[in-house]
Amino acid sequence: MSADPLFTPIKINQLAIANRIYMPAMHLNMCRNYQVTEQLLAFYAERARGGAGMITVGYASVDEVAAQPLHIGAHDDKFIPGLTRLANTIKKNGARASVQLNHAGRYNHSMLLGGKQPVGPSAIASRLTGETPHALSLDEIAATIASFAAAAGRVKQAAFDAVEILCGTGYLISSFLSPATNQRTDDYGGSPAKRMRFGLDVVRAVRAEVGSEFPLLVRVNGNDFMPNGIGREPLREFVRQLEAAGADAFCVNVGWHESRVPQIQTKVPRGVYAYLARSIREVVTVPVIASHRINDPKIARELLNEGSCDMVAMGRALIADPELPEKARTGREREIVHCVACAQGCFDHLFEMRAVECLCNPRAGHELQENSDRAETPKAVLVIGGGPGGMSAALAASERGHRVTLVEQSNRLGGQLLLAGAAPGRAEFVQLATDLAQQVAISAIELRLGTRADRALVEQLQPEVVIMATGGAALTPPIPGAELSHVVQAWDVLSGKVEVGRNVVIIGGGAVGVETALELAEQGTLSADALKFLLVHEAADLAELRTLATHGTRKVMVLEMLDKLGANFGKTTRWVMLDDMQRYGVETLTGAKALEITAQAVKVEHCGKVVEFSADTVVLAAGTRLVNPLQQELEGKGVVCHVIGDAKRPAMVFDAVHQGYATGLKL
Repeated sequence: MSADPLFTPIKINQLAIANRIYMPAMHLNMCRNYQVTEQLLAFYAERARGGAGMITVGYASVDEVAAQPLHIGAHDDKFIPGLTRLANTIKKNGARASVQLNHAGRYNHSMLLGGKQPVGPSAIASRLTGETPHALSLDEIAATIASFAAAAGRVKQAAFDAVEILCGTGYLISSFLSPATNQRTDDYGGSPAKRMRFGLDVVRAVRAEVGSEFPLLVRVNGNDFMPNGIGREPLREFVRQLEAAGADAFCVNVGWHESRVPQIQTKVPRGVYAYLARSIREVVTVPVIASHRINDPKIARELLNEGSCDMVAMGRALIADPELPEKARTGREREIVHCVACAQGCFDHLFEMRAVECLCNPRAGHELQENSDRAETPKAVLVIGGGPGGMSAALAASERGHRVTLVEQSNRLGGQLLLAGAAPGRAEFVQLATDLAQQVAISAIELRLGTRADRALVEQLQPEVVIMATGGAALTPPIPGAELSHVVQAWDVLSGKVEVGRNVVIIGGGAVGVETALELAEQGTLSADALKFLLVHEAADLAELRTLATHGTRKVMVLEMLDKLGANFGKTTRWVMLDDMQRYGVETLTGAKALEITAQAVKVEHCGKVVEFSADTVVLAAGTRLVNPLQQELEGKGVVCHVIGDAKRPAMVFDAVHQGYATGLKL
């Protein structure tokens, strides 16, 4: 049997790494005043124990306007003790340890800098922050380069195994690279070679500071996906020169934060951007690491075997399941909990100045606080409902040593995850349902599928504690005509229980309404296989193929009473879904109150006028009503009863998972 490519050792410079799994730097909002905290140490200790070959933390600051106080500090000697603790924590738990250094440049915000102005190559406003940076002078550029080098020296002094420089993503170095943000006419702008100079000077200075044998990695864009940006070929040339300047390895990512091409969201196919790593690998002689949406050992092995990369970056995948590497190494891949790329806890939290959490792994970010010790007095616990909240509660209670019975009235665990995963590009949520069901299967939980929880069952089981995770049901709003035969629920559309006509009006533009609209709008478009066949055989030009891939066989319209669509999507997901609505020709109307449904149309009040929209089918996506029929009866009999998720109040999957886990741990 040939060796598993994932677990073949590799060297970067002289540093031996046990396997090809690389955890890239991700901002976690876990530091305080740039200082490493116990929370951060516990988070990374768990990932190191899980078997990653190398972990890069960060990014870390290089000067006082490079980051903000929730980042790791590396711009002063006073941060060296904390950095040393972090390096030792990662290394003693089995992984190699690295720090990413970065300067946010125009992506920083004066509010986070105590009123100081962000900086950049030119005074061009950032679409991300709305602020215009101060254009760095030549003296300030020299000082910034020296700051990178000094910070790298502190990283080495703190006993890290390596240092990484971030040269992409729209931060300072990449903003020097791009003609879209660099309008200088001096030695640092005006031509591709001059725009590359700042990044090359940084890498040369860092190499001089840390010496020839200390591993120096560089994280670069394979493509910036920006209008008037850099593009692939100039970036390949930049990478060639970076290697000559001293880079020992490249971690390849994509896009700027301003880019309108999805990069980390659920709809991004697994491993799709590895072609950019392969493009970089073709022009360098040092190891190349592929990034983005690599959340499963199978796709990781494929990328390694086909020569797209030398290592694979698994970031959010290791937030979702820190033990992913060890599970893969020991033949337990069915036990992996896959990242669904929802970005709700790992990215959206950053905009709210909250520490990173995870929809799939409620323990993430709480490694210090959670009480997973065995309960002193195990109890008989009945969990009613096998959705994400119920499974999470049952798993947590079982982990504490309680005797748990989980009942689900359908024949499959998953609940709302199965609906969430029905829309195009959302199949990872179905994967999560499968993953959580597997966690239940390998636990001590007694599972009863196809079982309706009623008074007789409760009397039979005699639980000491009941957790109600019975979820909700689709709400039918009080609109005249809602009872007509051509009116259906969005949940039934997504689950394939009903057929709809060619002209569809959806009432409700929240997450479910948007997902339903996209599901219907994509019907009749070219499949991925058909598109590839026609493209390869040049059966149609690119414009025609794009039309065939985005224009289906239905006319779909969404009516929303509020002034915005998709209000209950996370920030990172919402813009992608709304862009897709436009791409697929979904018509929308906000501030629209549905007054009546007739046999042929929907009457709507909009801007003080009544208008009609014709419809063969009307789809209701008007929200959720609670389903918890046993709560009052059980509490009346003195049974301790906890209600979670939609059974308590309409909630997102993230809320249900975290409520369930917290409830199970408290028993």
